[in-house]
Amino acid sequence: MLKIIMMIFFIFPLCFMKNLYWMVQNFLFVLSFIFILMNMFSNYFQLISYLFGCDMISYGLILLSLWIISLMLMASESIFKLNNYVNLFLLNIIMLLILLVLTFSSMNLFMFYLFFESSLIPTLFLILGWGYQPERLQAGIYLLFYTLLVSLPMLVSIFYLYNKTGTMNFYLLMNYNFNLEMLYFSLIMAFLVKMPMFLTHLWLPKAHVEAPVSGSMILAGIMLKLGGYGLLRILSCLQFMSLKFNFIWISISLVGGLLISLVCLRQTDLKALIAYSSVVHMGIVLSGLMTLTYSGMSGSYTLMIAHGLCSSGLFCLANISYERLGSRSLLINKGLLNFMPFMTLWWFLLSSANMAAPPTLNLLGEINLINSIISWSWISMFLISLLSFFSSAYTLYLYSYSQHGKIFSSIYSFSGGSTREFLLLFLHWFPLNLLILKSDMCMLWL
Repeated sequence: MLKIIMMIFFIFPLCFMKNLYWMVQNFLFVLSFIFILMNMFSNYFQLISYLFGCDMISYGLILLSLWIISLMLMASESIFKLNNYVNLFLLNIIMLLILLVLTFSSMNLFMFYLFFESSLIPTLFLILGWGYQPERLQAGIYLLFYTLLVSLPMLVSIFYLYNKTGTMNFYLLMNYNFNLEMLYFSLIMAFLVKMPMFLTHLWLPKAHVEAPVSGSMILAGIMLKLGGYGLLRILSCLQFMSLKFNFIWISISLVGGLLISLVCLRQTDLKALIAYSSVVHMGIVLSGLMTLTYSGMSGSYTLMIAHGLCSSGLFCLANISYERLGSRSLLINKGLLNFMPFMTLWWFLLSSANMAAPPTLNLLGEINLINSIISWSWISMFLISLLSFFSSAYTLYLYSYSQHGKIFSSIYSFSGGSTREFLLLFLHWFPLNLLILKSDMCMLWL
């Protein structure tokens, strides 16, 4: 793992040189391809150094981080063009990448906690520094306080674990099983807020709407996955408590997913709609994870990776329209079929991925999650069916309202996309459909 981390460290000096924006981005792509070639499909830790190691779960999420971050630089061309503090922007993003890679490759619970919380800081700077509206301050405060409020109990409970077991290594903690209510709640809550679970999700739409496109991509692509990853790691030593309390989280997530699908159906802001839809997806992921079944765990991991690519691509599309029209409102982004005919194909492909159409990875994830949730309790079938229905309903609403209809009267031109934008969208969509051919890496890691 160290060679990857060192290579990212050596990108730092490039951030301070003039006109090396695309150079940094190309380096990150090269790095992701090197990481793809390092794959060793096994379900135990390897590439082990003193504190870091990598198993199948980490491998997929580190690869996703590298990929999404290189695409973020590709999407943020306007920052480069307008020279909007480019070097600071690059520095911030590389810092964020290092923290994410360290988070996913930590084998020590405390180091994981440390990097998990530190990754909040560059994200906050992204929102506060490059956001669009003055409300970004409020969004930043929301993000900070929601996350920090629940992370202190987690720190205390980590020290308690260390005091009792004398170790913090994930693979040694798996041998223990704790039967303490307070420990369970304080360990789990930090991840539930990060997921975000319904009722603690209010920071997410705010942060998304105020963040620049790169901030939205990293929030949807990686930040929401930190919670799921933490739960996958930590639930193994809380099995007794999970059997007692997990029904609470599953019920909240399913009911909340349904309510938020209804909220999606009345959004007029493109970004807010996509942000709320990721809350719905993460709700399904959380309920599948909490069933503690094999198909639930592997399905949630699959959907996390699929959602990272798909949601990030949709944010790119929303940003492409925003750069042309200066507005994210669906009342102005109407009839885009006339305005940007080429982009309609990409809107269609990514929207269909969002509602889990074959052959996307989302479909594989959702089938497994639905299996696991219904086998956990058949009553949840009613909620799941409504959730699936409304999920496709708001995606169709997003697609048809933005692409069809009468074009807004003040737009009297048409615009082709640039090659960079098409490549950007292709690189989101292609792995999403390619990975289903290699789905064993998503399903066979337990």
